[in-house]
Amino acid sequence: MSRPVISLRACVLVGTACVTVPAFAADVPTLESIAVSATAGPALDQPAATGTLLGLTPMETPASIEIISREQLTQRGDVSVTDAVARAAGISAFGHPGNGNSSLASRGFTGSTSVTQLYDGVRQYGGVGQTFPFDTWSVDRIEVLRGPASVLYGDGAIGGVVNVVPKKPTRGPIQNEIQTTIGTRDTYRLGLGSGGALDDHWSYRLDLSGNHSDAGMDLGRSRDATLSLALRYDVNPNLNFTLSHAQGFQEPTRYFGTPLIDGKLDYGLRDKNYNVNDASIVWRDRRTELAAQWTPNARTTVRSRVYTIGSNRDWRNAEYATYQPATGLIEQSAYTDIQHDQTQYGMVTDAAYEGSLFGMANRVAVGVEANRSRFQHTNNSPYSGSSLVDPYVFERGEFINVAGTRPKYRNTSSQYAVFTEDRLALTDRWSVIGGLRYDHSEVKRRDLLTDTRVLDRTYSDIGWRVGTVFDVLPTLAVYAQYAVASDPVGGLLMITPANGEFDLARGEQVEVGVKQTFWEGDGELTVAAYRIGKRDLVARDAIDPTRSVQVGKQSSRGIEATLGLKLARNWRLDANVAVLNAEYDDFNENVGGQAVSRAGNVPTDVPERLANAWLSWKFAPQWTASAGMRYVGKRYGDRANTLEMAGYTTTNLALMWQPRTDTTLTLRAFNVFDKQYAQTAYYNTSQWFIGEGRRVELTALYRF
Repeated sequence: MSRPVISLRACVLVGTACVTVPAFAADVPTLESIAVSATAGPALDQPAATGTLLGLTPMETPASIEIISREQLTQRGDVSVTDAVARAAGISAFGHPGNGNSSLASRGFTGSTSVTQLYDGVRQYGGVGQTFPFDTWSVDRIEVLRGPASVLYGDGAIGGVVNVVPKKPTRGPIQNEIQTTIGTRDTYRLGLGSGGALDDHWSYRLDLSGNHSDAGMDLGRSRDATLSLALRYDVNPNLNFTLSHAQGFQEPTRYFGTPLIDGKLDYGLRDKNYNVNDASIVWRDRRTELAAQWTPNARTTVRSRVYTIGSNRDWRNAEYATYQPATGLIEQSAYTDIQHDQTQYGMVTDAAYEGSLFGMANRVAVGVEANRSRFQHTNNSPYSGSSLVDPYVFERGEFINVAGTRPKYRNTSSQYAVFTEDRLALTDRWSVIGGLRYDHSEVKRRDLLTDTRVLDRTYSDIGWRVGTVFDVLPTLAVYAQYAVASDPVGGLLMITPANGEFDLARGEQVEVGVKQTFWEGDGELTVAAYRIGKRDLVARDAIDPTRSVQVGKQSSRGIEATLGLKLARNWRLDANVAVLNAEYDDFNENVGGQAVSRAGNVPTDVPERLANAWLSWKFAPQWTASAGMRYVGKRYGDRANTLEMAGYTTTNLALMWQPRTDTTLTLRAFNVFDKQYAQTAYYNTSQWFIGEGRRVELTALYRF
């Protein structure tokens, strides 16, 4: 098992030597500078692939869209996609191994059934949990759309959408890059990239990356690897085909949280891991796609893609560690052996046309999507077994499998959708945008123990939105939007027969905002205010607490602001802030056989205050210093709001030196003040994940 780690370590050290040894300076071609300048920032006038089918920029779209560029990813040093996304306004992360280390919260709504995650515009259907993409090396940009997005991507997007766009083939000359990193906590990273035109018709993009690190605790090692490959063929300037494949392998840290001692988190247990010796977590993902784009004329674009997605995820762990006050010991329990086998085949096609309607400029797009998914769940439920250990000095023991591991159920879904979007320019300064989507899905569940079908349910839904944008000035736009969306009551590919009887939960949002560029493009400002209401949540019946009914309500309202500003010639500030009020409006929970109202309480894992800032200073021609801050407000680990996770602030620092146009060295310190904080609670609420401590890394990037 150690051989891949040794290989990665050797490659990193060799790569670092290749970058830094001056003997390689001869005959190096002149390349464009890759240092991050003080002018890097958001781009309101850059077309976004997320949030619209019409090729609109964020300035033209009546919604909150934020683009995290490749340059910003490089400058900030975020290796994890989740860490990078959490720098966007109003987005927080509460990942743990149970949800693929990727769950997000947006505008008061949480998880994969409320915040949809896409890879190059395609989602893995069913809300099972996202384990790919996870590494930023092969990423060109990340686009974040906040608020309901069912009109474009179907159910499960009331909180928002995150679209990770990979690097793609380009028509320029071939360029290569190698990035190596060494750091504290036994950290080694390697990234290789290459892309460009092979001839007049063929171009390609290839990216490879691998990471190894340690969380500074027992069983703290993690490692992963990613491959991304795309080959494009340009038949002529109006028609091209792209075949792409991406896959990832992960062995994350086998840590399921630290138990609370008498209701409090003891940071002295930070290096303790109560999992078993033979614990295992392995995730393997793959995606293959053939895409075509045809522009028969200057006003028409047709895009189509067929794809296959597959995921295999394995867990074998003691997932619960609970403090026992009577004995002062920790109980290890929930000995869980789970295997996910998930496949999806699908296609999506859309066509956009730019013309006129009643003498006014008009853009319209129509499309169709269809996919078929299969998900098999193998487990050892009811996850029995327990053991007691001392909190500080203990033998973890081995995995206990009482019930035996067997395939338990298989869920399949067949889904199709038709959708349309239109933008009508009433005047040169005023436009109206509308969208409509019809979704239809059939979900079936087969009990593999009895070989009987236990669920056969059809869901259908219409999501829509209407918005308007008015350009007060060429650099100042105001907008308003009303959107209707839906969420399943649980991941459809894991839905139980009981939850299968419930309808989709419905949500509505009203949003107004302002977007502005100023100081001749050196500054950008956005402000958005919104209110989202979600109804038909599954809650406990107040009369019969043993019975679930679909009567619950949840809402949030808030304001978000982003600022990108070139303060002086060599200074740049990017900042954002989000303030919201999220609460259960009507929700009952079963507590000791009684239905207890949680109305007025904040939903779990939802911070109501968030802020990010990044300041960079190019203090010499070859030197750039940067500092970043992230603030996450308090959150609750339970619906009763009795378990409060305190807010926290972390600070990152970076010093970048570019001795040549093709070489960059960067020294980074993450959580430089070693702030101790709880990131999220696990499923049993009294077991919290402690956030990552101080980490220092040295990165060398060489392009040739």
